[in-house]
Amino acid sequence: MKEIEITSTLQIYDSIEELSEEARELMLQSFKIRDKAYAPYSEFLVGAALLLENGEVILGNNQENACYPSGLCAERTAMYYAGANFPGVPVVRMALSAKSLKYQLLTPTPPCGSCRQAIAEYESNQKKPIEIFFMGETGKVVKSDSLANLLPLIFDKSYL
Repeated sequence: MKEIEITSTLQIYDSIEELSEEARELMLQSFKIRDKAYAPYSEFLVGAALLLENGEVILGNNQENACYPSGLCAERTAMYYAGANFPGVPVVRMALSAKSLKYQLLTPTPPCGSCRQAIAEYESNQKKPIEIFFMGETGKVVKSDSLANLLPLIFDKSYL
């Protein structure tokens, strides 16, 4: 038997004010789109703002459905829109914010497992890391230099 250790490096900022101007503006856009999410069942709103290499900013929010598996997370909404409308244009950075209508969410909220896998596909295809910033409604912001920090053992096309 051989044992391996996998580590992830993340940066934690005390607030949005500590981010670069470009990252802060992207996070502010995630706030605006987050508040337009359709989440009548969970009352959990998520916004995603993606910066593409060509300068375009793509926005997405979660869209729920009474048949829960039929809804879609903010991250995938934005990623798939970018892929459909700007094929081959790399995603440079993404900002994610989450907010509950039931309580104040202060904990940085990372992408769910399905979204991590979807982001991994794009990062793998573009052969460039995607910076990911995520936070709750307010408070600390976590930055990952690559999806690989959040999903270190990705399943990609090399297995197929």
